[in-house]
Amino acid sequence: MVSKKLSPLTIVVNLTVLFLVVLWTLPTAGLLISSLRDKDQIVASGWWTALGTSSQNAIYRAPPPSAQVEENGVFVISGNVFEDNAGSVSAFGININAPAAYEPGQTAERNDGSKLTLQENGDFRIESATAFEGSRGDRIFFTASVPPRFTLENYQTVLTAEGLGKSFLNSLTVAIPSTIIPILVAAFAAYALAWMKFPGRALLLAVIVGLLVVPLQMSLIPLLKMYNGVGAFFGVPAKGYVGIWLAHMGFGLPLAIYLLRNYIAGLPREIMESARVDGASDFEIFTKIVLPLSYPALASFAIFQFLWTWNDLLVAMVFLGTGDNELVLTGRLVNLLGSRGGNWEILTASAFVTIIVPLLVFFGLQRYLVRGLLAGSVKGG
Repeated sequence: MVSKKLSPLTIVVNLTVLFLVVLWTLPTAGLLISSLRDKDQIVASGWWTALGTSSQNAIYRAPPPSAQVEENGVFVISGNVFEDNAGSVSAFGININAPAAYEPGQTAERNDGSKLTLQENGDFRIESATAFEGSRGDRIFFTASVPPRFTLENYQTVLTAEGLGKSFLNSLTVAIPSTIIPILVAAFAAYALAWMKFPGRALLLAVIVGLLVVPLQMSLIPLLKMYNGVGAFFGVPAKGYVGIWLAHMGFGLPLAIYLLRNYIAGLPREIMESARVDGASDFEIFTKIVLPLSYPALASFAIFQFLWTWNDLLVAMVFLGTGDNELVLTGRLVNLLGSRGGNWEILTASAFVTIIVPLLVFFGLQRYLVRGLLAGSVKGG
């Protein structure tokens, strides 16, 4: 039996694919794990330690003086510093400057003469010879070892946010037409540039390639001014879905035409010539031959275009607005993060909420990516 020896190129390709898979999978797995963790544990430790016990510095506010009870002439306030009685105290203190000054089970004497005892399981006891006064309870500083805790509260916060459903529909209203319209226009243009001869074809193709390097941010405001001027002439409002559809079409057309033109130009010339001999027009050749053979390229661009329009925030804010009725899903989730963006549990859960629809689009179109370029184009005799 002769074993097949892999070529160096095959080994490099396999290792590269494996590296890309790991490079994509690890951050995604970390994002998923973080979205299911408790918000305090996300801040305290990384996602790779999610299954282990984490050490956290915490502050607990004891019950107010109204909760005190008298026991043998001593006033006592007691309780547990853990909400669910899950955790282990490794050290505690009575002020923020020395949060680990005492070990569990020791008694710390406070400045007002009261004494604090904190056990390893989180039970605490504050006792004083005189009655506690005031309206707020004292703070207890401690370091705890907390077991891993997974929860769906992060997703509940995101999915029950006010206006999320409306923003979800807004994103669909923006993304679906912004994906279909450029594909239709680009497919016609790509066929013309690939198989129809007319003056200036090479120059037009060079201009399209040059538009690929134009930054979106640089052309966004001039495009908005031009659209507002034309819209004012025809009585079209400045903010609306028509504007954002046209904007996404304009920004997506150069890449779409370039990719589809290269693909359509590679189709067999014999098929086109045979159709012309049979009397087919360019429109019939395009609709009955070119489009069926171009499904892989059309599906590939549809995936990329949908991902961009679905996750877009800048163009949506400029052409659609930021009101409650116009805000897209990404904008709504950004508002949930707050002005400082420190709510990591909201960020991770929001990320997975936003990728649900793109994943459905990908798995719905990926079957076209593996079809043969000429599958079904030639019938058997």
